[in-house]
Amino acid sequence: MKNKILLVCSLLIVNGSVSLAQVIKKPLVGAITTEDLKTDLYQMAGDHFNGREAGTLDELKVSMWLAKKAEAAGMVPAGDDGTFFQFFDLYRHQVTSNTNFKIGQKSYDLWKEVLVAETTNVKVDAPLVYLGIATKEQIEATDIKGKAVVILASQEGIANDISLFDRRYPGLVRTKYYDLLVKYGAAALIIVADSDAEKSWSQVEPQMTRGIYGIEGLRDKIGATMPVFWLHGDQLEFLKNTKEMLSTQVFSETYKYPSVNVVGKIEGTDPKLKNEYVLFSGHQDHDGVRQKYGQDSIYNGADDNASTCVAMLAIARAFKKQPGKRSALFVFHGSEERGLLGSRWYSAHPTVAESAIVAVLNGDMIGRNDINQAALLGSSSPHENSSDLVNIAKKANEEGPKFDLDKLWDKPEHPEYFFFRSDHLPYARKGIPSVFFTSVLHSQYHTPMDESENIDYLKLHKMTEWIYRTGWMLSNDPIRPKTLPNVKFER
Repeated sequence: MKNKILLVCSLLIVNGSVSLAQVIKKPLVGAITTEDLKTDLYQMAGDHFNGREAGTLDELKVSMWLAKKAEAAGMVPAGDDGTFFQFFDLYRHQVTSNTNFKIGQKSYDLWKEVLVAETTNVKVDAPLVYLGIATKEQIEATDIKGKAVVILASQEGIANDISLFDRRYPGLVRTKYYDLLVKYGAAALIIVADSDAEKSWSQVEPQMTRGIYGIEGLRDKIGATMPVFWLHGDQLEFLKNTKEMLSTQVFSETYKYPSVNVVGKIEGTDPKLKNEYVLFSGHQDHDGVRQKYGQDSIYNGADDNASTCVAMLAIARAFKKQPGKRSALFVFHGSEERGLLGSRWYSAHPTVAESAIVAVLNGDMIGRNDINQAALLGSSSPHENSSDLVNIAKKANEEGPKFDLDKLWDKPEHPEYFFFRSDHLPYARKGIPSVFFTSVLHSQYHTPMDESENIDYLKLHKMTEWIYRTGWMLSNDPIRPKTLPNVKFER
């Protein structure tokens, strides 16, 4: 009898252990392989997709590729109408060639002699007022209402230790003055190029001719805003001394193109929790074909952001082999490079109930730089919106890749403002717990040199593991991460 009791107790202990193991499983990290990551990345970031520019056939082609890969990884469609796709209209606003710019009788050739830095529809006839390298106090003390203000560009008050400074400098100069001039009623802003802006001219001219983009409800229309122009530095003396008037009319046209989010899911196993979702986020688009660096003009975006897309495919394979209790939702956003437009659209029109999204794990550029370092943006004030989520992500790092976590890139005073430049942001603004995994910028960012051959695949594997481990914990934790109250971002 005693032996029978011991046998029964032993069976109960064994069965109990099995039951406990079924309840709390370890993440299936072995399902993520460097070989899969490398194979997928060379395909996605290959020249055949021409840089995956948003609103082009190339973005639609890579979306089809992603949908097929998602299906092969075990996802089921979670887009619109039972498909992997969520299409949305991309509005493109572009200054047209019949735009004219004259000072007195002197006409300027569009894009060669004058750049139009504000996409608008407006006619201006106004006297000039020259303010040089103007200060806020000087502008406030000058009668600029109804006048075209001439400013000499300078780096004063502008951080130059940032990525792509040549391309961004004209925009930073504009930002320095624009709102203040509008406040005091200026009719137009004319910026005279300094030596830095002259170097930037060939870099920004393609950006300005390309125009700006929006979606329904955000930059879908162009109004009559104050125009901004750039002239070459050799016009400085003329502009300082002339009494002639500015006469200009800026014409812009609007086009609509389709863009698309690719959405799939792996269903969870818990009868109740499977109706909640851990959202894995990345963007599929990049910069397309642009100005050459050497002989290459295809901006393939291997790190930005094919790296996260292939990581998401690998994570999906792991969840397919071993599902979590909650469902895993994968959103490959379109049109991120046009201003986070795909994530803005999906966060406003989710294909699952917004309240069912327990957290957003966004990745962007996760395959470069020091193999032992990474950053978790949204992990410190004022960017942190869920301490619970941050603690889970940090625990996942400690249990897995053990990165030395960078603290600088999440600071509000960091000159790159990188927290505001990826697809977690629209979700975070809606109060959904969100974090941003990244290995941060590098010298080949937004150049044709961001190629598959330059990815550190061991680093990519470690980053993929970290995101997966975080998602696995979230998927199986019975308690959802809470959002912090009264979160206010500085921008």
